[in-house]
Amino acid sequence: MKKFLGIMTAVCFILTMAPISALGEPVTIDWWFAHGGRLGEKVQSIVADFNASQSDYKVVATYKGNYHDTMTAGIAAFRSKNPPHILQVFEVGTASMMAARGAIKPVHEVMGGSGMPWSPDVYLPTVTGYYTTPDGKMLSLPFNSSTPVLYYNVEAFQKAGLDPDKPPKTWEEVAAYGRKLVAAGYPGGFSTAWISWIHLENFSAWHNVPFGTQANGFGGMNTEFVFNKGPQVKHVQHLADWQKEKIFVYGGRRNKGNAKFASGEVAMYTESSAGYAGFKKTCKFPFRTAMLPYWSGAKGAPQNTIIGGASLWVMQGHSDAEYKGVAAFFNYLSKAEVQADWHQFTGYLPITTAAYDYTKKQGFYDQNPDMETALKQMTLNKPTANSRGLRFGNFVQMRAIMYDTLEAIFAGEKTAQAGLDDAAAKGNRLLRKFEKANK
Repeated sequence: MKKFLGIMTAVCFILTMAPISALGEPVTIDWWFAHGGRLGEKVQSIVADFNASQSDYKVVATYKGNYHDTMTAGIAAFRSKNPPHILQVFEVGTASMMAARGAIKPVHEVMGGSGMPWSPDVYLPTVTGYYTTPDGKMLSLPFNSSTPVLYYNVEAFQKAGLDPDKPPKTWEEVAAYGRKLVAAGYPGGFSTAWISWIHLENFSAWHNVPFGTQANGFGGMNTEFVFNKGPQVKHVQHLADWQKEKIFVYGGRRNKGNAKFASGEVAMYTESSAGYAGFKKTCKFPFRTAMLPYWSGAKGAPQNTIIGGASLWVMQGHSDAEYKGVAAFFNYLSKAEVQADWHQFTGYLPITTAAYDYTKKQGFYDQNPDMETALKQMTLNKPTANSRGLRFGNFVQMRAIMYDTLEAIFAGEKTAQAGLDDAAAKGNRLLRKFEKANK
């Protein structure tokens, strides 16, 4: 009998120490994501490669619609006590995710408790800074991060007598180039996508001025918007005034103006670095990228731009074994070759220094120099309190207010000062509402 018990004890020990896959089916990890089309196909390809690389875990990636729909679905699932393990959330949802009590398990806890080698120092600080605490602890894992750059039509520059090797560095030069392009027969000088993200949020970081108090919300929820008290006002008023000469042409909300650049209607365009692949497919002319312009004489400019896109949040309510699977998948996503492939395929930024170096060593930037502009711009200077990112509650609603405001200014219904004053006041009421709800 003692011999039998000894054998059973040994068997139990072996089973305990055996790989999860040896005990039966692999542990399933659910990932809800927000990429459709070719990006969605690439996500599924990455997941398939991870699943094939080991047998302990199986990641199941499910498309849940756009960013807003995916975040809404994740919150609803948490409330019904059936959340996915991983939820992709756009950057403006960061404060809301942080404030959701008991909903998330910070990435630094997931990785630290996994027993796997991991260091936050391998990630690009200008990318991860958006998703970390003030003392550097990662809350979520950046996945698809981008930053805005200036695209310009080489053929149009040549026709207007402009040197394609000398894109405009300042907004004064943008105006001068725009006038020459219009004189050469082009309907407009430049347009833009994502007007608030690029011309207010990134403009503020690029000029090293605050968008809001408390280090743009990183210092606490008791913050206020101050974009109506700095050079942002001058910039927006210039955009409105430039419409009279067609130097600037408003293209619509989000990235609806992309067609204006792809069709040749405007020769300069500010858009996300992730728009590169789309323009490569739709533009019938050679184009290049350059860093965002800045106002000459602006103290602290150029600084560094901030990111857009989304990160991966780990949800509470799962077992230790499942969190270990999440950690294994995140380690896989962070591999240099995986990140380099994602970066080169999509135009999104690599999230690690190793992936950036790996891409360089492959000679990718020698063949595609315009794909490196965003990285150079993001790493131009060490981030400051003004250029680390934004962390405001109810910022999804704030973006809608900004669109309404800017369109009213461009229509001549308000001056830039009056419009931005109104937007800041409305935004501050949203901040107080968020603060009250999350005390």
